[in-house]
Amino acid sequence: MADLDLFESGDPWRVFDELRANSPVHWDEEDAPNHGFWSLTKYHDIVGVLRDTETFSSERGTVNLEELDAEQIEARKSMLETDGVRHRSLRRLMQGEFTPKAVAGYETFLRGLTASTLDAAFAKTEFDFVAEVAADFPIRVLARMLDVPDTDIYRLIDWGNRMVGNTDPEHTDVLAHSAESEKYRLLPFRSPAAQEVFDYGNELARQRRGGDGTDLVSRLVNQTPMDGIPLSERDFNSYFLLLVVAGNETTRHTITHSMDYLMQNPDQLALLQEKPELIPWAVEEFLRMASPVYHFRRTATRDTEINGQAIKEGDKVVPWFAAGNRDPQVFDDPYRMDVTRNPNEHMAFGRGGPHMCLGNALARLEIRVMYEELLPRITGMHRLGEVSKLRSNFVNGIKRFPVRVELASTR
Repeated sequence: MADLDLFESGDPWRVFDELRANSPVHWDEEDAPNHGFWSLTKYHDIVGVLRDTETFSSERGTVNLEELDAEQIEARKSMLETDGVRHRSLRRLMQGEFTPKAVAGYETFLRGLTASTLDAAFAKTEFDFVAEVAADFPIRVLARMLDVPDTDIYRLIDWGNRMVGNTDPEHTDVLAHSAESEKYRLLPFRSPAAQEVFDYGNELARQRRGGDGTDLVSRLVNQTPMDGIPLSERDFNSYFLLLVVAGNETTRHTITHSMDYLMQNPDQLALLQEKPELIPWAVEEFLRMASPVYHFRRTATRDTEINGQAIKEGDKVVPWFAAGNRDPQVFDDPYRMDVTRNPNEHMAFGRGGPHMCLGNALARLEIRVMYEELLPRITGMHRLGEVSKLRSNFVNGIKRFPVRVELASTR
């Protein structure tokens, strides 16, 4: 599962199925000597690991497969790489801003934004769905929450692309495993874009510290976590960077994958157009099918066992959310898109445990509003070429998705 060619080709699903059936707790060798990780592909094994933070820690490394030394772990620690009281304290700083009630206040803004986004894209008839619809939609929401000008939006997109796409030579300026990346070993994603994000965030923090603003930056710099430990410069930097990345990448890829799956399943597209009241529930199937984050790694803190397989202290353990979302023991006919699927306890945002995605209510709202606005406008949408996948085994991303739209005569 360390083979990036497998993911760029769009064919990890076959391997996930084989592992789930024959080796659900599977040891994967890596190129570096004495390095490897345990791949988990069964839903209930994954849930068990996510809920047991004492045995499977987020603090002993990073959330992806990169091997870090002690200096890197300390320099790059974010809320994602903390557990226990500190994690809860950091999470609560922003938790109130991302509750379903809080994000509901953005719905009117979202509908106006969605309408203008679709107006511009559909005027072209033929366009790249990623660039014209999915890419700048969630980042414009984030820009509003950060209270930064629209003129900065494309910088935010570029930074996200360069960091999350750090294994894709088309997206990044410094490949994660290149000799050049050693200069950036103490930065997230081993990327110079991370330092640019830090510099940008620090200037916003300087302007808003001590003020009475209600934007996310003001909330961060003018609060003290509940554990009484103030945010360090590293804490602020990593939190701000997480907002920039998480507030854009996963939602945009879910929107894109969902449109692709609807085009492949015209009966489901027609059902949602006939019964738009199903769209809020369909969002859960969109998230399950898209699985925008392939995995979040953990590290064993003691010798233990998963599904009969011995795990040693210090071993990397990788719950593959995407594989869990296709587990036939949990999801009947898991490769079939069913917008009425119920129950649908997918793990696109994690499943159980304290690290469940903080922004899940906002992501659900953004996806729902997008499809409530998009589907009544069209009678059909068709691919004009191949979907181009991100070269990554961390984010299930789409880079390009050329389409032609057939518009409904009335709206």
